Amino acid sequence: MSEADDDDIFHRLAGVPHHSAAPVSRVKELARRELPKRFYKDVTVEPGPEGHKILLDGRSVRTPRRNLLAVPEARLAEGLAAEWAAQGDLIDPATMPLTRLVNTALDGIPEVASDVADDIAKFAGSDLLTYRADGPERLVRRQRERWDPVLTWAEARFNVRFRLAEGVMPIAQDAAVLPAVRAALEGRSALDLAGLHTLTTLTGSVLLALAVAEGALDPEAGWAAAHLDEDWNIELWGEDFEAARRRAARKAEYDAALILLGLLR
Repeated sequence: MSEADDDDIFHRLAGVPHHSAAPVSRVKELARRELPKRFYKDVTVEPGPEGHKILLDGRSVRTPRRNLLAVPEARLAEGLAAEWAAQGDLIDPATMPLTRLVNTALDGIPEVASDVADDIAKFAGSDLLTYRADGPERLVRRQRERWDPVLTWAEARFNVRFRLAEGVMPIAQDAAVLPAVRAALEGRSALDLAGLHTLTTLTGSVLLALAVAEGALDPEAGWAAAHLDEDWNIELWGEDFEAARRRAARKAEYDAALILLGLLR
C-alpha cells in the first residue's frame, strides 16, 4: 500500500503546518476544527514491522505530522480501533482521547523527550500532596489518611524527604527532590512519557502519577486522591453541572493515559 493511500484525517482536521505547534498542546487544536463526516465503515488492526496499525476500510491512518498511527502492543491498538469504530456520522477528536494522546506521543515527544521529562519532574517541587489544609480537622485528617501513604512510598522510592506546607504559601523542597524524581523518568518511551505527563497534569501530582504507573497505587484511588479537596467542597455545597461535565472529560483523558501505560483495558 503506497503512502498516498494512507489517511491523514487528523492532519486535515488540524489544518496547520506539521512543524508549527508545541508537542503536548498541538493536538488539542483538533477539537476546535470543523468536524468531517465519517467516511469509513470498517476499523481493523493489522500487525506488521511498524507495529499494530489502525486501518479504516483497509487504509492506514496518519497522525497530524504524517507518522503512521501504529503502536507496539495489540491491546493499545484495540483501544485506538474502538475509538474510531465508536464514531457516529461525524468524526469528533474530542471523543477520542486515546487517539489524541497517541498522536501527541508519536508526533511531539520523540524530539523533545528530555524536555517533557523535565516538565513532569518539576511538579515534584510543588506537588499537590505536599500542600495541606490547616482546617477543618476532618479535611486535615482525610488528607493525612489518603495522601500520607503515597508520600511514604515516594520517600522510599526516591530516597528523599518531602516538606509539607499548610495553606497556599509556597514551600521549597530539598535540592535532591527534583533530580531524584527526574531520574525515574530517564529512558522511558514516548508513549510512557505521554501517559505520565497526562496523569501528572490532570492530578497536579507527579507522585500520584508515578505511584499509579508503578503499581504502588490503584488508579481509581489515585483519581480520588487527586480530587479529595474538590470532593470535600462537593460534600459541603453540592456539585455544579458544568464542573461535573469538565471532570468527566478529564476522567476520560485520565483513563486514556492508563490504557497507554498498560494499566487499563
